[in-house]
Amino acid sequence: MSALGALSFTQQAWEQVLAKAKRALVYLDAACAESLHWSCGSGRLLEAVGGPACDLREFGPQAAGGGPRQPKAVFVLSCLLKGRTVETLRDILGRSHFQYCVVVTAVGHPAHLTASHLPAGAVAELEGQQPVFEQLEEKLCEWMGNMNYTAEVLHSPLLLAPVAPHLALTPAFASLFPLLPRDLKLLNSERPDKRKLGSLAEVDASTLTPELLLQIRCLVSSLSSFCEYLGVREECFSVGTLSRIIASDLANYAPAKNRRKAAAGRASVVFVDRTLDLTGAVGHHGDNLVEKMISFLPKLPGHTNDVMVNMVELTALQTKEENYTMIAPGCLAQSKASCEVTSFTDTPARALWESLLTTKHKEALMEVRRHLVEAASRENLPIKMSMGRVTPGQLTSYIQLFKKNFKALESHCGLLQLGLAAVQTLKHPMSSKWDNFLAFERLLLQSIGESSMSNVLNQLLPIIKSFSQRTSDDYSPEDLLVLLVYIYSVVGEIPADKDLDTAEEMVKMALTVVFSEEPNLSPLLQNVLGCESSINLTFQKARVAVDELFESLHDITTARSLMKQFKSVYIPGNHTHQATYKPLLKQVVEEILNPERPDHVDIEHTSSGLTDLLKTGFSMFMKVSRPHPSDHSLLILFVVGGVTISEAKMVKDLVSSLKPGTQVIVLSTRLLKPLNIPELLFATDRLHPDIGI
Repeated sequence: MSALGALSFTQQAWEQVLAKAKRALVYLDAACAESLHWSCGSGRLLEAVGGPACDLREFGPQAAGGGPRQPKAVFVLSCLLKGRTVETLRDILGRSHFQYCVVVTAVGHPAHLTASHLPAGAVAELEGQQPVFEQLEEKLCEWMGNMNYTAEVLHSPLLLAPVAPHLALTPAFASLFPLLPRDLKLLNSERPDKRKLGSLAEVDASTLTPELLLQIRCLVSSLSSFCEYLGVREECFSVGTLSRIIASDLANYAPAKNRRKAAAGRASVVFVDRTLDLTGAVGHHGDNLVEKMISFLPKLPGHTNDVMVNMVELTALQTKEENYTMIAPGCLAQSKASCEVTSFTDTPARALWESLLTTKHKEALMEVRRHLVEAASRENLPIKMSMGRVTPGQLTSYIQLFKKNFKALESHCGLLQLGLAAVQTLKHPMSSKWDNFLAFERLLLQSIGESSMSNVLNQLLPIIKSFSQRTSDDYSPEDLLVLLVYIYSVVGEIPADKDLDTAEEMVKMALTVVFSEEPNLSPLLQNVLGCESSINLTFQKARVAVDELFESLHDITTARSLMKQFKSVYIPGNHTHQATYKPLLKQVVEEILNPERPDHVDIEHTSSGLTDLLKTGFSMFMKVSRPHPSDHSLLILFVVGGVTISEAKMVKDLVSSLKPGTQVIVLSTRLLKPLNIPELLFATDRLHPDIGI
């Protein structure tokens, strides 16, 4: 089993696409483009395409068709081949001159059968057959206008975007987010003839919306492919409601039965709900440079996890804002142009990237400087060494040495992008605000232990300022949402209190004023307020939205109410130690690797068949060991709802120190910055995700 399982798995999946891409017009959707971006890079796909008349295009309803000199098309899609996706395929083919069409889907055929609403028995009978793909092949020929033309539909598991050897993401499932108690209302409204759900403990696969259930099945299909590639039989564990449903679906995934019987290795797959600990996602305690890059720099268009790096500094253009859009942006991803790569550290740029992911802020800046100095020295550029503190000006002076040497610039392009990302992060206005957030969060931690929740909220009041009162150093409405999520997540369940009601009412009124006076509403505020324009936002509408906001915040406080062991992420201070936040992921990993191997209370094992059920039953009165997540040398930790760079590093370091022989791979739906959590919490389509059908 490769230590770089996620990277080699993804590159192998892309090899199937590359093999079909010669002289083709290639259409990709955003999630597949992101997987390519982090694994092989678009350069490798363009190299495989080869023809001057062919290129890469974004898949969508407005995509241009192929001309007479473009007879071949390859569509690379992350979703089910149903509904709107198939309609878009039909429309593109209808306005093209294609004679040869290949459709590659990241979703396996069994999930397509599920989407076709076939009964389980019928699905089992079709094992080894691919009727959905075969029917679509006929349709593709029909839409191309000649049944003698060639059409292929195939599956390749383009699930992951491998960010590092220890961390990979699933861009197609970036919107997947665990359930909160308020979601029960919607789930109940969609099943009026059935028993009402009273708590999240009662939620199972049968109670979810059809779209969310299909989204989970698509994820499970791809995870099963990953386990097949690793050659492992997985034992599934979960912490949290949605994680339990996903773990159960993977453990009982019928197409995986034969694969598991033949597997030589074993692995533990532990799913964890993000909502059990939102503190770690909105907090600013992660002392990591990449985390700040992701938080400060603008998002790379069409991507969930990468950012834009302004490259004007390396051109002859003046560094004026109007010139920024003239030059293609850089990015953080250090993919290899060839899919033959076997290591993340083949080049200095990838070595630096991996170092940035696993070192603290100051050490990371020193690494950036060292790599720039070494690169300049290798190119015989007139470098002037300087020691001491790393400054943006110092890094910029090193980077500009490459400006007039095109060969050196081309050779070290990846390194220069990371260098510029560091400079732009250090100079960003949010850099000082990050420190303000951190100081305020530390103050809140101490206050929570020393006083009541009402006093904590009273400390928030002075910093809630309307648009006319705010300066650039003050907290924006979005910043205030982040702080509120931090407070309500870290405190956990709050007893009813008249003083708390009074304090909350004061905060609600202050927020209502802020929201109602906001001249422009960001997409996040539009979701929270249920209003697209500030023109239509009345004081009353804002007040109703704020009341609903606090209902959601109270939901966050009860997120761990079903937990017995992982009840709190807050450790009160005493005479010798300050109060601290203890990440839930840290608690989970420490419990998994506890050498005494106690029976887990909150880490739930999911049986994958009769044998496991018997084993679990016999263990109650015989000496039969129950499955334990530390049983195997490979631990896959999947955080449902997103993970931060600091959390992934923490898990990697914990496993290395507690059980050095264990390999860990952290998987998650997306990389998180603080603002992402309010966006995910207040997304309007969480229970009805857009799965393209």
